[in-house]
Amino acid sequence: MGITSLSGAVIPQKDKLTDDEKIEILRNLSAEFAKAKTYLPRSKKALEYDVNGTWDQAAWQRLAQGDNVAARVGDQIKITHVAFEGSKLVLEINGGLKSGKHWYDHLEAGMGNSTRPVSNGDYTPTTGTGIEINFHKPMENLTSAEVKRVLLPLMDFDKKSAAKLYSETLPPEVQKAITEKRALEGMDHDQVKLALGNPYRKYRETKDGNDLEDWIYGQAPGKVTFVTFQGNKVVKVKEQYAGLGSTTAAQINAAP
Repeated sequence: MGITSLSGAVIPQKDKLTDDEKIEILRNLSAEFAKAKTYLPRSKKALEYDVNGTWDQAAWQRLAQGDNVAARVGDQIKITHVAFEGSKLVLEINGGLKSGKHWYDHLEAGMGNSTRPVSNGDYTPTTGTGIEINFHKPMENLTSAEVKRVLLPLMDFDKKSAAKLYSETLPPEVQKAITEKRALEGMDHDQVKLALGNPYRKYRETKDGNDLEDWIYGQAPGKVTFVTFQGNKVVKVKEQYAGLGSTTAAQINAAP
């Protein structure tokens, strides 16, 4: 659903989800595993799926011809990205469908007679797909559990997913932090993703000769969590209410 401008273009209405609702959905859907209950064709354009649990099965079958399949019935799949687009929730499955190449891969830059490629040559193609859930109106009061219920005709979210089985092998204090949706010093990248999902954005810097990377969760106005990595380990966790100037936790103790 959208509104029509004077030029005739349809402008999608903004969703009505709160920051906390978005964070809950991102935390509990990003990096989540499931089992496919139907064929999911590969597609650069997200597959259209209705909130009432229906989809154009004939169109999906046509797309899946020639072994153009991202997942078959029973295959384990992973939600690798979640995006909010007004009345639609877009899910990237198994990394989406990407060649791994960019328009700038053949460009070179430099000075004088010395040039080098702009790209580092690190191509990472993926053979997944995308699913676009159409709610037909701006999303509001939505939870990750409701999204999983809507997706049940397509996929089964097993309580004993690979992510769950992995978390059960971790130390008790790390398991507790993941359950409580918080990061601890000493966690690695995968453990932080299990606890908080994919970050809202990342920032890198070099400080005192050390390469650091901040994973930032949330945005102003509201609570923002900064998780700082050195290599693959968390060295600091900081939470504050951006725009309000109140730091709620300067630093969390290191995990044993």
